[in-house]
Amino acid sequence: MNELQSYIRSYFGVDVDDLAKLEELFRVQDLTKGAFHTKIGNRHSDLSFVRSGYLRVYTTFRDKEVTQWIASPGEFITDLSCLMFEQPARWNIEALTDCELFTIYRSDYHSIHHRIPDWDRLEKLFLSKCFVSIEERVFSFLSLSAEERYQHLFETKRALFNQIPLQYLASMLGMTPETFSRIRRKSIS
Repeated sequence: MNELQSYIRSYFGVDVDDLAKLEELFRVQDLTKGAFHTKIGNRHSDLSFVRSGYLRVYTTFRDKEVTQWIASPGEFITDLSCLMFEQPARWNIEALTDCELFTIYRSDYHSIHHRIPDWDRLEKLFLSKCFVSIEERVFSFLSLSAEERYQHLFETKRALFNQIPLQYLASMLGMTPETFSRIRRKSIS
């Protein structure tokens, strides 16, 4: 059983038959460092599960890049408004390292319910878990200090600190690179 199958099975409780049907829709996709999964303005964004590597979700705002998220192995990645509503993509999704993804094309994603009768419930569960994750992130921005946000990221996604340029992590945490460096120096000593 590969990482995608294990994740779907444990996270959603999909039975073996449905898991096999779902797996048929995903394709292995290699993305080289610097390549784009999705570009702002495109009208298609597939849904990918990150098997290996890191991808950055970002946009440019007031002449500076703002990192919304860094996707790590074991996470899904897409521009949700593009995937679900065929809106132009609002985010660039770029490979920060060479990546191996399991990708389902948008058209296949929207036909899953024909293969898996229980898909409406599973999709609702998937989107609900995504929403809870976003709520937690918003809450941390509203309630935690910069130092606490740094510490939380360090505790939950430590591998990022050795793999990703620190200015991207600073942006994702809503701080300047200088503030990030100050907090980092303080936490190391």
